[in-house]
Amino acid sequence: MENLKATRQYPLESIAPKHRHMNYWDMFATWVGANANNGTWFIGGVIAACGLWGGVSALIIGSSIAYVFLAIVGLIGYRTGITTTGLSRASFGIRGSVVPSIVNLVQFIGWTAVNTFIAATSISYICNTVFGWPVYGKPGGNWTLLFGIVVMSVLHLISVSAGQRSVQMIERIGMILVFAFVVWETFVVFKQTSFHQISQWQVPFKQKMSFGSALDALAAFNLAWVTAGADFTRFTNKRFVATSAPFWGALIGVLWFALVGLVATISIAVSSGTYDANNSDPSTIAAKLGLGILAMIVIILTSMTANAVNLQAAGSALNNMMPKISLKVALWIATIVATFVTMIPMVVGSFLDTFTAFLDILGMILGPWMSIMCVDYFILHRGHYSMDDLTNGDGPFWYRLGINWWAFACWILGVVVFLGLQKIEWFDQTVGAAYPAMVIVGIVYYIIMKIRSTMIH
Repeated sequence: MENLKATRQYPLESIAPKHRHMNYWDMFATWVGANANNGTWFIGGVIAACGLWGGVSALIIGSSIAYVFLAIVGLIGYRTGITTTGLSRASFGIRGSVVPSIVNLVQFIGWTAVNTFIAATSISYICNTVFGWPVYGKPGGNWTLLFGIVVMSVLHLISVSAGQRSVQMIERIGMILVFAFVVWETFVVFKQTSFHQISQWQVPFKQKMSFGSALDALAAFNLAWVTAGADFTRFTNKRFVATSAPFWGALIGVLWFALVGLVATISIAVSSGTYDANNSDPSTIAAKLGLGILAMIVIILTSMTANAVNLQAAGSALNNMMPKISLKVALWIATIVATFVTMIPMVVGSFLDTFTAFLDILGMILGPWMSIMCVDYFILHRGHYSMDDLTNGDGPFWYRLGINWWAFACWILGVVVFLGLQKIEWFDQTVGAAYPAMVIVGIVYYIIMKIRSTMIH
């Protein structure tokens, strides 16, 4: 029976060079836009707990390292024309690659929920102004928030049902609005609070975030995009476009938008005399800065912009796992599931706690996956995968029962190492746990696979 399975072919799409038309500025704009969203503002507000200079330092260092990996994965996508999850067949096995697909499905549904919750909070502020309904966080506010979640989910269903052109239109309109909103918010922030006040602000001791924790949060946030890197760069026809444009586009986007969230959160702390990390939420920032209903509408539209991409990625992952259902049905399923996931913070009682827990999970999972994949391609296979090997059930990437169990053992090791390093004070105060865990996993994976190769031959 195993021999019958081993002779089966497992098709995989590869974009041929003649069909690749994304130029530098298309790719650059794609990655700037990827970080031009409410989640980026929020992560900036979260690391405000490091203070201005600590937050800025963590933002530059943590994001730059992550986007080096984005450039590396982008290069693999350019060379092969294959998606990131498709490429994971080589390291995790042809069948085993379904697990990275599940990870991408879960994380992009999670990011959809993050943006939906922020937009629903904005809707609660609008309903408070127009109808007098209680805002989220006040008695009875959960019902207003739930109304906002339903409204956003209906808008998402309409968006994904309207097709790719609708998604592109939403993205273009949203990009213009989000840039205008960032400039507006920045102007209001510095009108209310001076740069000197913001730079001299001290985080209350009990609420201070360690530098290592900030690096880990940023690693998780930024590595989420790395898992989709090859999905975009496989449409480029030049190496420079596949590596430089994603790196600089994503980095500029995250530095710009996260910095606005960081500064705005500190500004509110300075002007109110009280620091509350929950003020990281863009809707709360806009309300406390007195930006009004227009700002809330912009936040809602920018959430739709970000979620058009998130839902497309989640739906595609589900469609790859269950090819018998259409992409449109997969998108509906992803949207409905995301609706229920958005309600989790209401059960937990804190959006901030739910968001940071989500980042912790991503940090321990995404880093080892990317480390294993990069070591496998560039070192073990010297920068070359054969399409025949990636699709042949009787080839080297079948491993045992279609799964490279050693790769999964290393992935689990990465999670254990991450959790262990987090408990060591030196790592918590300095380099964090995410990137050291990636290095350790990469080395262990290389050693194990070299020993395996020697034993086979």
